[in-house]
Amino acid sequence: MEFIKVQGLEYEKRIFEGLAEYIGWTRVYSIIKETCKPVKRYFVRVNTLKITREKILERLKEEGLTAYADGILSEAIYFEVEGPFKVPIARKGIIVDKRTAESVFQGANLYAPGILRGDPVKKGDEVTVYSPNGIAVGYGIAEMDIGDAMQKRRGLAVRIIVSRYRAPKIRELDEYKKGLLYDQSYPAMLVARILDPKPGETIVDLCAAPGGKATHVAQIMGDRGLVVAVDRSRKKVEKLAENSRRLGLKSIRILLEDSRRLHVKYPSLKADKVILDPSCSSLGVRPKLIERKTFRDIISCFMYQQQFLPAASSLLKKNGILVYSTCTLTLEENEHIVRVLVEKYGFEVEEQDFHVAERGLGDSEWCPFLQRFHPDNMDTPGFFIAKLRKKT
Repeated sequence: MEFIKVQGLEYEKRIFEGLAEYIGWTRVYSIIKETCKPVKRYFVRVNTLKITREKILERLKEEGLTAYADGILSEAIYFEVEGPFKVPIARKGIIVDKRTAESVFQGANLYAPGILRGDPVKKGDEVTVYSPNGIAVGYGIAEMDIGDAMQKRRGLAVRIIVSRYRAPKIRELDEYKKGLLYDQSYPAMLVARILDPKPGETIVDLCAAPGGKATHVAQIMGDRGLVVAVDRSRKKVEKLAENSRRLGLKSIRILLEDSRRLHVKYPSLKADKVILDPSCSSLGVRPKLIERKTFRDIISCFMYQQQFLPAASSLLKKNGILVYSTCTLTLEENEHIVRVLVEKYGFEVEEQDFHVAERGLGDSEWCPFLQRFHPDNMDTPGFFIAKLRKKT
């Protein structure tokens, strides 16, 4: 196997051959490099059922935080991400898991569940936090002994003072805890807007946890209608329920189910609109510090994603809308899934409102209706959105 190696990332070259056919290898390498860095604008969704965007901007300003209103989405605000900064190297260090490292990299505090191992750190010690592949992502002061952190697996372990990049700690704000804010990437916000839910409609989100899109849909509908939010992971469903309660939403019905068979278990459930954002290879997620993927991983995702299509098609009423999205870059998980929906399930691809990124790739007449976010020229994660109508 021939691999592309960029910083801590290793990808089998074959993964990107389809993409390179349309945009060239120079851009492919540029995109991969950009995924190693966070976005410059950290987006947050305002819960307009509880507060106006103008008022939340004023409240944040009073707390010393500068946020900006997005020019397209009326519920979106963003903060400018600062950096890169040099992370001090302390005498003691802690190694954390991949996801935690990527959070600390952007300024988040370190909580006990993310710790893998470390030196005999005591409360009050200066500590450098490292990713699994040895990248210094943050420096701070220990809030507990490492032994307690490893044993209890909860609580604030290290208060980060310096990180490689710095974004506001949104989840520590009172405004977040009171359900006024939800941190969500810009393309993910566009999904619900492109779906265009209306009050009174029935919407099904087949892979809903942790609830960003489902809660956004409920918000757009004025919390009037039914949003069926489905996930098969109990832990993820609990997080979804927590977010729904925090945001004060009543129209969300949460189901702990394997949504691939939802149409079989709930034959009477019929939706006006469906969101399908299935598990994918996540090649567009930013920032990435360490990852290794082969083409076999991509094909596994492609095969898995197709397992949701019978449910998506069966649940939809005639002329219902399906919005399919991923946070990845491959043609296999994006355009090729759309082709299956068109050729096997009789869907028609529709133009999207809020089309702000690049068009889809391929020779089919519907490819220009698709939307691709490439991090080399969009300050977003890598992302894909398709809007389709069920005609049969």
